[in-house]
Amino acid sequence: MAILIDEPGLLSTIQDLGRPGHYNVGIPLGGAMDTLSHEVANLLVGNSRGAATIESTYTAPKFTATAPTVMAVTGAAMDISVNGGAVPQWTAITLKEGDVVSCGFASAGTRTYFAFAGGIDVPVVLGSRSTYSLGKIGGFHGRPLAAGDTVPIRSNDRGAVYRSLADDLRPRFTRSVAARVVVGLYAHLLTTNSVDMLTSAEWKLTPVADRTGLRFNGDEKFEFEKREQPFGAGSDPSNIVDAGYAMGSIQIPGGNQPIVLHRDAVSAGGYAMVATVISADMNALAQLAPGSTAIFEATSIDQALIARADAARRRARIHEALST
Repeated sequence: MAILIDEPGLLSTIQDLGRPGHYNVGIPLGGAMDTLSHEVANLLVGNSRGAATIESTYTAPKFTATAPTVMAVTGAAMDISVNGGAVPQWTAITLKEGDVVSCGFASAGTRTYFAFAGGIDVPVVLGSRSTYSLGKIGGFHGRPLAAGDTVPIRSNDRGAVYRSLADDLRPRFTRSVAARVVVGLYAHLLTTNSVDMLTSAEWKLTPVADRTGLRFNGDEKFEFEKREQPFGAGSDPSNIVDAGYAMGSIQIPGGNQPIVLHRDAVSAGGYAMVATVISADMNALAQLAPGSTAIFEATSIDQALIARADAARRRARIHEALST
């Protein structure tokens, strides 16, 4: 079983839940930007939550099924059709041999996930099928999908599963989010007023927003405390001697635009990390479109852990709903 890519859409890649354990050699976690939508797509067709899916950005692929399969589409809202007839998202549907799937443009959210019963069958690289385009590894030959690609689907040993996620359990994608952040590790390099600005101002997402990071614009420039740059750091006040980057770290190169590092960001470098978005809010940021806004609300590590537990309970409710 396979699907033939007729039109690739914009930055359509194969993703699973990533390849942890290689940060020390510069290979990021990677994987689906919106892990919840990815997991739900898999559960709808009877896969394990970590099976590989296709992640598309803004526009999705047009493709042809070469054999019967079961498909589910989640994530960003867009018009999905099979042979010209509309089909729903967040619901498993049957594809027959020769069926052509076409998609519109994302109307809410930015990233859409396509799961197929059995999962996408590309080679496992460092424990994952995820595409890491910067490193040219994983996925389909280490790159985004292109017209003419034939993407293999694993045989489905579990039998056909048809599920639908209740509307009240589906995530909602908006053009404004409040992302909670833990301030530090280098926030002391900013003036007090600039720290306050980071955690109170409204920030607009620029078109520079991809799997590596999301760059935001604000009305004012950040100010750094005056200091003598340490040996080994650059001359810009936002430079430090190299340090490791946590996923979700916020950097402000040159003091102008905050950048939130996401799934494919480098693991270390020489920019100060002034705050970190908590894990519970990274999916919401991943679904923001350029022109959308975010507020970075300061929170504590204890509150971040509570938020993570709340998100895990929500996931558990969804898993339970889709396992019956």
